[in-house]
Amino acid sequence: MTFLPVTMNDMKERGWEQLDFLYITGDAYVDHPSFGHAIISRVLEDKGYKVGIIPQPDWKNPESISIMGRPRLGVLVSSGVLDSMVNNYTASLSHRKEDRYSPDTDLYRKPDRALIVYCNLIKQVFKDIPIVIGGVEAGLRRFAHYDYWSDSVRRSILFDTRADILIYGMGETPVAEIADALNEGKGLDHIRSTAIIRKEYPEEAIVIASYEKVKENKRDFATAFKVEYEEQDPYRGHILVQAHGDRFLISNPPALPLKEEEMDYIYSLPYERNYHPMYEPYGGIKAIEEVKFSVTSHRGCFGGCHFCSIVFHQGRIIQKRSAKSIIDEVREMTHDKQFKGYINDVGGPTANFRNAYCKINKNKGMCRDKQCMYPDVCQNLAISHHEYLTLLRELRKINGIKKVFVKSGIRYDYLLRDNDEFLNELCEHHISGQLKVAPEHISPKVLDMMGKQDISKYIRFKEKYEAINKRLNKKQYLVPYFITGHPGETISDCIDMTEFLMNQGFVPDQIQDFYPTPGTISTCMYYTGYNPVTMEKVYVPKGDKERRVRRALMQFNKPSNRKLAISVLAENKRFDLVNRIKNH
Repeated sequence: MTFLPVTMNDMKERGWEQLDFLYITGDAYVDHPSFGHAIISRVLEDKGYKVGIIPQPDWKNPESISIMGRPRLGVLVSSGVLDSMVNNYTASLSHRKEDRYSPDTDLYRKPDRALIVYCNLIKQVFKDIPIVIGGVEAGLRRFAHYDYWSDSVRRSILFDTRADILIYGMGETPVAEIADALNEGKGLDHIRSTAIIRKEYPEEAIVIASYEKVKENKRDFATAFKVEYEEQDPYRGHILVQAHGDRFLISNPPALPLKEEEMDYIYSLPYERNYHPMYEPYGGIKAIEEVKFSVTSHRGCFGGCHFCSIVFHQGRIIQKRSAKSIIDEVREMTHDKQFKGYINDVGGPTANFRNAYCKINKNKGMCRDKQCMYPDVCQNLAISHHEYLTLLRELRKINGIKKVFVKSGIRYDYLLRDNDEFLNELCEHHISGQLKVAPEHISPKVLDMMGKQDISKYIRFKEKYEAINKRLNKKQYLVPYFITGHPGETISDCIDMTEFLMNQGFVPDQIQDFYPTPGTISTCMYYTGYNPVTMEKVYVPKGDKERRVRRALMQFNKPSNRKLAISVLAENKRFDLVNRIKNH
């Protein structure tokens, strides 16, 4: 196994005179299946294509992307694991302090709006070469979208990058089809999980409000978003069309879910499972630390949280690997010189969703007008942790394994519908001192806006979790995550949260300010003031003052928050809570 070429010397060592594809990424080159550029490049390599990677080119110097010459077929471009604006800025629009996907965690190696910047460089240097954009930044911005950082509606990123085709979601299948089409001189129309720009569109397509309309009318924006969301399904989804001036964005339906053997193939490719050696002088790449000895067991999440972009990226349908594939990967890890016997995680977007499916809609797509987990767990959902638990037991038996942790998130509302067998073993064998869960809020109204179940489920789970740990004589804590500033949240809701936290004897060390990112129902609410699911009006808290008040109420024990929290509580005549803070 070797890393893919990053220089002309690397190409010469392989005997290559020209690449077939150049891959430009906004992240450092890490050849591990947790990184999209590693998977896509290895898939193309396995198909016989010559692929080179330029990670984080000098975006102020066009020549930085020509160091391996002009590729024969095209250039693939991704901003990296994260949208470049999310990567570079916090929810309060401050610059982040570091970038774990860069050497030296240097924040300034990736430009703002990286896809647009990189594509402009390509156009300068290679002129008319085919450009394929993909990844989170491309996929979540494929339609006209609200951009929090400029507080404006921007057109599809395909128009701003002037790329030939956009891949959204998981890219293995579409990138292989695109590569073959370019190699054979064929057109790029009708490829699933892609979007293109044309002057005409298919008759069978669903036409949504144009860029010009959604930019001017917030209700039109919400209506268009609802259609985009509902059609994000590989089985029942349609072609969607959105006019931008005299041209049309055409978004084809999502790719069909990968079968188990296809997932196994992807994760069996010859990854180096590490960062490129060129980063050794910088001490490596921080982002590899948590994932190097972690295992992706599946993709997709049917949780449907309104603030989450997974629906528009990995989708709601679970795509899983076989137990054998995962066991083989873990056995391979045990031979790594850096391996200490600990598997950091075995999971996906939600760890215990690995083997779930709908009893009536299996292989037919997801319900258009129903959620699997909201307002309660759907009765048609097949609920079982048996297969996942069996897998964890097998991993624990492997020679050289000391501990297998589950860190990628547990849906306790789903877990409560099963017997206690999984929770017992989770507590006994698979927790590293803390289990993180996400009730997100306590207000029924706000939870409704989030697409989350009521807080009573969390309280039930907490009682059960604590009872099991007491029986096991283990000091393992439950760490709940909460979001503040979500659409629908009033000061009254924040005060209710303060009272809840006081009664629980818990003040969160970290809270998440709501971050409006493209491609979520919650962001649509934030911008338009409408819930696109119901088209009802929604109150939206905005501005630094609102953010400071909410943080003070949730972290009232911090000296810097004390005065503000007391002031707000007094204004709302909650002197009982004022006294509790003073006596804290």
